Amino acid sequence: MSTPDQKVAVITGASQGIGAGLVDGYRKLGYAVVATSRSIAPSDDPDVLTVQGDAADPATAERVVSAAIERFGRVDTLVNNAGVFLSKPFHEYTQTDYDQVTGVNVAGFFRITQLAVEQMLRQGGGHVVQVTTSLVDHASSEVPSVLASLTKGGLQSATKALAIEYASRGIRSNAVSLGIIRTPMHPVEHHETLDAMHPVRHMGEVQDVVDAIVYLENAPFVTGEILHVDGGQSAGH
Repeated sequence: MSTPDQKVAVITGASQGIGAGLVDGYRKLGYAVVATSRSIAPSDDPDVLTVQGDAADPATAERVVSAAIERFGRVDTLVNNAGVFLSKPFHEYTQTDYDQVTGVNVAGFFRITQLAVEQMLRQGGGHVVQVTTSLVDHASSEVPSVLASLTKGGLQSATKALAIEYASRGIRSNAVSLGIIRTPMHPVEHHETLDAMHPVRHMGEVQDVVDAIVYLENAPFVTGEILHVDGGQSAGH
């Protein structure tokens, strides 16, 4: 069971893929975890509290952070992993597409990060991590994705702004900027094409992302960093 000095991580988009990998990764670090997504199931682990809710809804953020404080007494790390990616020619995006992507990617970051930072200030420190995409730095003619650049690019800039605003108060802010990661989201028949989109000629694995975020977690002198975990995409083609 949790102890008063056990650190606590809040992870959004935590039910599958990268999010589920992060829950395991933070538990291995000894953290208690508050895991949230729309469809997340209860956990048998007494140190994992699951909270169902839509990341785009500010009420979900209130419930998640309140639950973390009520159950574990603190919030040491927030990983803003929940995200929506929708690739379409720019002129074909609908208002519904826009609302969905900005809702999860931007509104889903805004309120929960405010609440987590407020708690971190009370504690005297913490760590906020954003999950973004290397398409922000390296747009691709093969993957039209203006909404990803608009929203995740905003998060990438916000990552640095948060790092500077709170650097003197013990709160670090970093991001991982991803290539294509092998998750259930990508059907097997597309894997060969997706592999070829990286200079290293293969997709990343969930563990690659977890390892990168664990590195940032254990790097007290690193803040404002955008760590590319993208098989070389951001470096060139």
